[in-house]
Amino acid sequence: MKLGFFSPYLDTFGGGERYMLTLASHFSQNKDVDIFWDQPKIKSLLSRFLKIDLSKTSFVNNIFTQSNLKKIQRTRSYNCIFVLSDGSIPLSFARKNILHFQVPFSFEKPNLKTKLKLKRYKYIVCNSAFTKGYIDKSFNVSSRVIYPPVDVVSIQPAKKEKIIISVGRFGPHQLHPKKQEVLIEVFKELSKKAPGWKFVLAGQAKKSDEKYLNSLKRTSRGFAIRIVQNMPIEKLRKLYSQSSIYWHATGFGEDENKNPEKMEHFGISTVEASAAGAVPVVIGLGGQKEIVKNGVNGLLWTTKAELFENTLNLINNPAKLEQLSKRAVQNSKRFSEEVFFKEYEKIFLS
Repeated sequence: MKLGFFSPYLDTFGGGERYMLTLASHFSQNKDVDIFWDQPKIKSLLSRFLKIDLSKTSFVNNIFTQSNLKKIQRTRSYNCIFVLSDGSIPLSFARKNILHFQVPFSFEKPNLKTKLKLKRYKYIVCNSAFTKGYIDKSFNVSSRVIYPPVDVVSIQPAKKEKIIISVGRFGPHQLHPKKQEVLIEVFKELSKKAPGWKFVLAGQAKKSDEKYLNSLKRTSRGFAIRIVQNMPIEKLRKLYSQSSIYWHATGFGEDENKNPEKMEHFGISTVEASAAGAVPVVIGLGGQKEIVKNGVNGLLWTTKAELFENTLNLINNPAKLEQLSKRAVQNSKRFSEEVFFKEYEKIFLS
């Protein structure tokens, strides 16, 4: 069986690429797997950065940048091609095609050309029900939801400390900013009522993010706030396991209906924190609502005052904190790699 995988943004090393390459790695154990990209050297970088075994995959010239004739000839040789869409719909003549959306794009109704291309895709898959709502409306389709795979097995709870953690890329100009400045503002007030508690912000950062990082560090001075960029995955997992509470603010101050792309489309870090027993206290927008059921396995908020009160109530109620922690761990299993692979095997092998 010959399978092909394509992302137009493979060199961004993002969540969508992790989603696709985790799947490619899984099927490469007993199938022929090609990944379409014109620069094969990226293979080792992706494998090292994303911690995914790509040794049995082959990186081949990108089918979708070739002429229509070559595109038709080459795609026909595949049993199935998986495309991670950037909003566009590449033409493929594989025996089976899967189109995956990570972003809740909102478009005008599809034209005839787009409709014809869509007919070549047997399955349209989204990473959350939040994304699905916008994709189905934009393309007049009925997609299915397969949540991203989270390695919940490698993240285990440890002895809890007075730590609140937030994990997300640093940078105010990305598609959906993580709003770390909002969390710092709330923690500075919280620290007056919760002495001994620490706040750690961890995430990836590029050189272009230095100005934003420095501004966060300046506003954090004098408080028990630690900002760590590009932390190795092993250290991050340990930090998750020690933390008692997890914060997330992506989408704060934005209109979910007008700007759905600025919300968290799913929330992998929220699941990772849950697996470690760090109680998620996250904004009730976007895909976060599909992970956290308010008062059952975490808490949702929409205002800074709610974030402050919800967190302080947990800190002052250790029994509730422990109860929600145990439920968060159990809930995280819904998003395991095992569940992810089983769902896709139904599609690829049907």
